Amino acid sequence: MTPAALLESLVAIPSVSHAEQALADHVAALLGAEGLEVRRTGNSLWFEVGTGGPRILFASHLDTVPPCDGWSSDPFTPSWNGDRLTGLGANDAKGCVTAMILAALELRDLKGARAVFAFTEGEEVGGKGIREVLPDLGPLDAAVVGEPTGLEICAAQRGMLILRCTSRGEAAHVAHSPLGENAIHKAARDIQRLAAMTFEPHALLGETRAQVTQVQGGRARNQVPDACEFFVDLRTTPNLDHQATADRIALELESEVAVHSMRYGAVATDPSEPVVKAALAASGRKAPRGSATASDWAFLAHLPAVKAGPGDTHRSHRPDEWISLAELEAGIRFYAALAREYAREACHV
Repeated sequence: MTPAALLESLVAIPSVSHAEQALADHVAALLGAEGLEVRRTGNSLWFEVGTGGPRILFASHLDTVPPCDGWSSDPFTPSWNGDRLTGLGANDAKGCVTAMILAALELRDLKGARAVFAFTEGEEVGGKGIREVLPDLGPLDAAVVGEPTGLEICAAQRGMLILRCTSRGEAAHVAHSPLGENAIHKAARDIQRLAAMTFEPHALLGETRAQVTQVQGGRARNQVPDACEFFVDLRTTPNLDHQATADRIALELESEVAVHSMRYGAVATDPSEPVVKAALAASGRKAPRGSATASDWAFLAHLPAVKAGPGDTHRSHRPDEWISLAELEAGIRFYAALAREYAREACHV
């Protein structure tokens, strides 16, 4: 099972969120043929290698987003151009899944730690797979989340807080506007306030900015609007509590503020944790970084964890997504080395 052949086989099977069964069947059959005892919940798979010591989770996802416009070839047909494989999910995150599978085969003789590998469904649509599988995995001591980071070691990840804001006014005929109160004008003042707000920065992730992403208001072109609704997206940092941030914003705005979603909390791991040290040693990096994108790490906040994998986050969710064979092979070496380094680091704790 060469890296190129395995990756191509995964990319060739469409697995847009909610339709991962065929890919899960394929991966389960491949792993079973290698003699691994694969367990399954829905379309999420997991297995374990190694003996003794702490248990470290390696997790990535089987699903992809739907293809966007702009592809120069069929996104569901993998194609090679030199050492680059183009296809939907090649970068996010079937490259990581491929690298983890092949690293796991090298780690069957791992001693001093046990490596649990989980390939889950539904990561792109709320983390359904990891949330369902986690109780079945048993006690875990650390985690590695496979996402395309260029093998940079991310020890912090932004969260996501979405607010629904509603400004209230009073309707009137536009010709008699002094009789009314324009809710859109009120919302516009609040949007300006949000644009000017600052929040305490984080050492690895920097500052948080409120972004207004949707605005809707007004019933007719000749009526002073009595309501305007707008959504605010904040990609938060671990030093910002979601509820406290929402409460602060509510105090500063004229509009009513309600939390629409705070499911994705920001997470961070102390650089002194064995999993961070092991990941840095395995990658040759000197220090960890932060990651701006959300992932299943948000549901592993109770564990020391890092996010790292082959590929480039800037290629994700874009036309002509690709990953190179060189990146893939480096990812295999990285995950295998990380597990062995973790076994050594954990022994010294």
